[in-house]
Amino acid sequence: MKVITADQAAALVQDRWTVASAGFVGAGHAEAVTEALERRFLQSGLPRDLTLVYSAGQGDRGARGVNHFGNAGMTASIVGGHWRSATRLADLAMAEQCEGYNLPQGVLTHLYRAIAGGKPGVMTKIGLHTFVDPRSERDPRYHGGAVNRRAREAIAAGRANWVEAVSFRGDDYLFYPSFPIHCALIRCTAADPRGNLSTHREAFHHELLAMAQAAHNSGGIVIAQVEQLVDHHDNLQAIHVPGILVDYVVVSEDPAHHQMTFAERFNPAYVTPWRGEAAANNAAKDAAPARVDADAGVVTDADPAPAALDARTIAQRRAVLELARRRPRVVNLGVGMPAAVGMLAEQAGLDGFTLTVEAGPIGGTPADGLSFGASAYPEAVIDQPSQFDFYEGGGIDLAILGLAELDGHGNVNVSKFGEGAQALIAGVGGFINITQSAKAVVFMGTLTAGGLEVRAEGGQLQIAREGRVRKIVPEVSHLSFNGPYVASLGVPVLYITERAVFEMRPDASGEAGLTLIEIAPGVDLQRDVLAQCATPIAVAPDLRPMDACLFRPGPFSLASAG
Repeated sequence: MKVITADQAAALVQDRWTVASAGFVGAGHAEAVTEALERRFLQSGLPRDLTLVYSAGQGDRGARGVNHFGNAGMTASIVGGHWRSATRLADLAMAEQCEGYNLPQGVLTHLYRAIAGGKPGVMTKIGLHTFVDPRSERDPRYHGGAVNRRAREAIAAGRANWVEAVSFRGDDYLFYPSFPIHCALIRCTAADPRGNLSTHREAFHHELLAMAQAAHNSGGIVIAQVEQLVDHHDNLQAIHVPGILVDYVVVSEDPAHHQMTFAERFNPAYVTPWRGEAAANNAAKDAAPARVDADAGVVTDADPAPAALDARTIAQRRAVLELARRRPRVVNLGVGMPAAVGMLAEQAGLDGFTLTVEAGPIGGTPADGLSFGASAYPEAVIDQPSQFDFYEGGGIDLAILGLAELDGHGNVNVSKFGEGAQALIAGVGGFINITQSAKAVVFMGTLTAGGLEVRAEGGQLQIAREGRVRKIVPEVSHLSFNGPYVASLGVPVLYITERAVFEMRPDASGEAGLTLIEIAPGVDLQRDVLAQCATPIAVAPDLRPMDACLFRPGPFSLASAG
């Protein structure tokens, strides 16, 4: 192991290398190294034509994280699990200046292990009947994970092969081939003289070990950014990457390059184990997104005002009711609107379930925003590949995820919106892994978007101003979730909005589709619900009102729920 500067580390990366980057949204990214790598390219034009691989999104929707790779000529191919936080990469792909691929986050974490173990790849059902499926002859919405024209052309010409359709023992699977990794960029807390790396001040462990093993066993190099050098590690259990895998260590000189997350310098709650009721009482406050002072560039304590009873809060309340009614043991909450459901459930006095995050935390209260992936006062933290082992084996009793675009067949799009230079690539992250494996799935969002305003009082809802964009469309523009396929697996699927609840149900012919099963008291069925859907929706004969407790201002209590 050799200690070098960030600029020296950047100089090691060669043209046409495959570079794997660790991190999860705002946590665990080797910011000092990737910033130096971009600086080298802007000054010298080198390195060129890199292939960037990363499992979880890494960035701030600005310049940090893997956004440093977002330069034409620097990056020729991007294989990412989530793209929303890396807007510069999305812009590069939509301008057709690189090949862009979006593969399920869990598959990429498992690929690192397959590469490390010298295995040919990963064979799994994850991704079947979505845009990741390569069988375009079956459905034109299947693109083999390609998110732009340049990638689709590379697949058609045989220049790219990230996923194959295979048959095994008479059943359909997808095979994701292994590939060599020339350089792994990872981040830990401290390194000893032998290169052993600890993560005692990191929010979780990512896939650090698998990634380092994959690069090492590919004949590549491992560059680790750390906060400090130590003579020895006091806690053997804090070491997650052994020095035999580490080639170079970069000590971050600027504290801003080694924050715990892009939102918080350091939050001790993320590395403090759950200790009973005291931790539970502190978790909601500690896991709330910190406020960033844009002028000073520092994080300060935030004391947000109580949430108004808006459309988002109503949908979140309805999701809490679903938790109370289903009584799941293990729960996964998606980023954004779903992430606050756990905190709201605690405030309502609901317990008996354990929240998990795909980054690795089990228990505690998941954070949101640029700290998403961390949990305050977790009961345990495992590595990301192991978390996805658990998920894909059916370990999640209930998944509550966001809803961006929905069609009458129950299909959901969360990954890509529009075409051409103006398209938005969000990416699926762990969405496909979770929705194709959980025992029950709940999607949540508003029925319309763009200026929606509602008024809730006296147990009823009024639409003060309708949103400009209808979320339910004739056909989703990108197939992130195949409703009929998942329903055929026997998985119950629910769709929650602020004014209506839908469910996957079979129609008269037996084909599963979207059915309206609940409507908010005070709204008009035709004007406020069916007319706001851009496709015909079946109405259940047993249509019932949503619980009036959802629409009463003040603290939310399950005691008043029906």
